[in-house]
Amino acid sequence: MLAVLGPTAAGKSELAERIAIECSGEILSVDSMQVYRGLDIGTAKPDAAAQDRVRHHLIDLVDPDVWLTVSEFQAIGRATLAALEQRNIAAVISGGSGLHHRALVDPLTFAPSDPAVRAELEGVGSAALVAELLTADPAAAAHVDLANRRRVVRAVEILRLSGETPSRRAATDERAALRRFEPLISHRTVGLDPGPALPDRVAVRFDVMLAAGLLDEVAGLAGRLGRTARQAVGYKELLPVVAGQRSLAEGRTAAIRATLALAKRQRTFFRRDPRIRWIPWHDDPDVRWERARAVLEEDRAWSS
Repeated sequence: MLAVLGPTAAGKSELAERIAIECSGEILSVDSMQVYRGLDIGTAKPDAAAQDRVRHHLIDLVDPDVWLTVSEFQAIGRATLAALEQRNIAAVISGGSGLHHRALVDPLTFAPSDPAVRAELEGVGSAALVAELLTADPAAAAHVDLANRRRVVRAVEILRLSGETPSRRAATDERAALRRFEPLISHRTVGLDPGPALPDRVAVRFDVMLAAGLLDEVAGLAGRLGRTARQAVGYKELLPVVAGQRSLAEGRTAAIRATLALAKRQRTFFRRDPRIRWIPWHDDPDVRWERARAVLEEDRAWSS
């Protein structure tokens, strides 16, 4: 199994398609927003032509008002991998969500969740939640950012549902394997990163999306976006434009800024993974392909 990872607007989809064609494989998207139907232009989802050339999986899984958890994504993704293996089809992973990638290939399991408990906790003050967590686990601060309310809420939710503290969860064999980046499913990974060229690529790509009808797409989805889908970069910044609360120029600026912030987080996540072989950047996609091919051909099994 092969993977092409990196920040947004790095050209991953094009490279993954060339690899998939070369090895007669199929692509599995690890993009947290391409799972939502209707979020097409703004997520750079493969169009009909691309899907005709290479079969894509893990896109258009749910409607935009549904919250698809990473655990649910993992179950669907691993079932897809098993089906491809049974058919002797090569799998090519492509995307920018490091968590979804690791959920697919690494020994990552997810603690239980309950919407009713989560809703109750959302109504509790942060200080009280931190106090509850520290009472159960005085060392919790070593594993949970206590200034991050979202993470504190999740830690208390897990505590209430399972009795597991952050310290206990951090001490498991699974967590140790995750820290060592020991995969559950063996794979070979290349990384793409445009480096200083990224801001210009992001701006140009967003203008192409606008020209392709992104604003109309956002307007058509405005009343149907759930709490997760409405946070998608580009959509979140253009929703106020659709509502007449900001100009298109302001929305464009905000969206580009948010995309670059996303890329920074993606870079931080991926740079921790020692398994990724980063390809020296080149503006020419043909050169990027040849460089990726040289890395992958070190293990000839991918093209056999």
